[in-house]
Amino acid sequence: MRARDLMTTNVVTVTPEARLADVAALLADRGISAVPVLGPAGTLEGIVTEADLVRRLAGEAAARPRGWLRALLAGRADDTAKGFARLHGQRAGDVMTTNVVAVGEEAPAEEIAAMMETRGVKRVPVLRDGMLVGIVSRADLLGLVFGAAKAQEVAVSDARLLKEVQRALRGQPWADAYLVFPSVEEGVVTFHGWCRSSDVPRALRVLAEGLPGVRGVEMELRAPPAFMLGVP
Repeated sequence: MRARDLMTTNVVTVTPEARLADVAALLADRGISAVPVLGPAGTLEGIVTEADLVRRLAGEAAARPRGWLRALLAGRADDTAKGFARLHGQRAGDVMTTNVVAVGEEAPAEEIAAMMETRGVKRVPVLRDGMLVGIVSRADLLGLVFGAAKAQEVAVSDARLLKEVQRALRGQPWADAYLVFPSVEEGVVTFHGWCRSSDVPRALRVLAEGLPGVRGVEMELRAPPAFMLGVP
């Protein structure tokens, strides 16, 4: 799957001149967390996120420059002025994030997911010749993951599924495989026996639910008796 397959194409956008009050209302009305900012030619100039608006609202306290004279003497007056405009601006162009992480239409889903993780962003604009053609959000990627998992649900015989569960158990050092005995009936995996940790049942459920063909997981586990723990 690539960006062109995942992206939302009906993207809500604003211009740099849009007032922040209107941008905030747009985010609330549409139930979205960010809006791209397009220039006169339709090129992507930036993006306004909820974080940008929160930063703007908190600007009164944050805007007091610390050591402004030192900054001025160090030649950083432009940074101070830029920060002032960003924290006190009333328009989208004043507060928008301009260092936007974007991809082309052919970018693979794995690359987009890695970019979101490393850059700490929740959505990635998709560009064609510098023009916005769509946007891929975390929700789009989650839909891909869980949609693919659902599509992979196939009929698996209980005997085969039991072998898969047993094989998965042997590969986990925490599973107490010699104390836990799985059974399978109509795709439902039941774990019998004993476990020494309250964390094991949850991990067993996760292990079983990750196997294709599993329709449900049940637990019939108890704490092991003293003689099984080597207690005299």
